[in-house]
Amino acid sequence: MRLNKFLAKAGVASRRNADIMIEARRVSINGKTVTELGTQVDEARDRVAVDGKPVKIVKESIYILLHKPVSYLVTCVDNFGRPTVLDLVGEHRHVVRPVGRLDYNSSGLLLLTNDGELAFRLTHPRYEIEKTYQVKCQGAISDETITRLENGIDLDIGRTAPAKIEILNRAGNFTRLNITIHEGRKRQVRLMLQAVGHKVITLKRTRLGNLELGDLREGRYRHLTAVEARGLKRSVGL
Repeated sequence: MRLNKFLAKAGVASRRNADIMIEARRVSINGKTVTELGTQVDEARDRVAVDGKPVKIVKESIYILLHKPVSYLVTCVDNFGRPTVLDLVGEHRHVVRPVGRLDYNSSGLLLLTNDGELAFRLTHPRYEIEKTYQVKCQGAISDETITRLENGIDLDIGRTAPAKIEILNRAGNFTRLNITIHEGRKRQVRLMLQAVGHKVITLKRTRLGNLELGDLREGRYRHLTAVEARGLKRSVGL
């Protein structure tokens, strides 16, 4: 199989990031540094290493649903020693990787897995996996503004795709709503609401595809059920 696919299946990185690692001369096969992106690897015979550390495809796939708290980084390593989501998953911290983004000031559902192919597809725009966020923002959002958000608005990062909006309540100078999108642009929900004049106070992701956060406590995690894992895979053609 192609080397980038091997690295993805091993849970090292997505195929896109695996290509970047290869070009950076961080990957070797049988002791020889590889730079060609199309390089093939025999998982039964070849010895693959990243930064000198052996890499193998783990036969058992792990799927973890974490309730990420605010003030945790969605990354594997932080040079400043700040807490990351891997600090919350115990013995699995050296095996799984977070899927997609959830910014430092946001909380909610985060998937972590060692299934690189699934992670790659869940974050690829072509599969349009829906994500729902529960938001509290400043101001009473008008019905006209809701329509603008639902139809898509122009941002510096480009025009957003249509969104689904559900108003939970308007109380005083605040609005609570659910917003569902299928894009994964950085800080997209915050930027969308900022563009229409409403600053986000709190943001929590409650759904990813067929996965629901439910009543899982903040900072805790659970393994996906077999039904959840199969449904998630089917949604991206696996």
